[in-house]
Amino acid sequence: QVQLVESGGGLVQAGGSLRLSCAASGRAFSSYAMGWFRQVPGKAREFVAGISYSGGNTYYIDSVKGRFTISRDNAKNTVYLQMNSLKPEDTAVYYCAADLDSIGGKSQYMYDYWGRGTQVTVSS
Repeated sequence: QVQLVESGGGLVQAGGSLRLSCAASGRAFSSYAMGWFRQVPGKAREFVAGISYSGGNTYYIDSVKGRFTISRDNAKNTVYLQMNSLKPEDTAVYYCAADLDSIGGKSQYMYDYWGRGTQVTVSS
């Protein structure tokens, strides 16, 4: 099993920055891929960014490319999402997720464990 706990959300003005963290415990962190998703009430959960087990490969949805950066520190069992130039449309609950098969991808169905989420609110 894997336990995931997100932190770092909050309220920020448009153009500002936040860094989300996701601390993992359980199965060896360096053995699986990780992803960040977000969800707005009434809408489907949306993939934001993913990173391979080694950190060597990263991928993003188009709307956050150049603004968000996903990274991981396998020594600290933590994955990060640095969010810059935030926009009101980035407002959502952000979730980290673990893909134990390290297949990667943007579908939430590829991920096996989820955190409880952290709220990010961007004011205009």
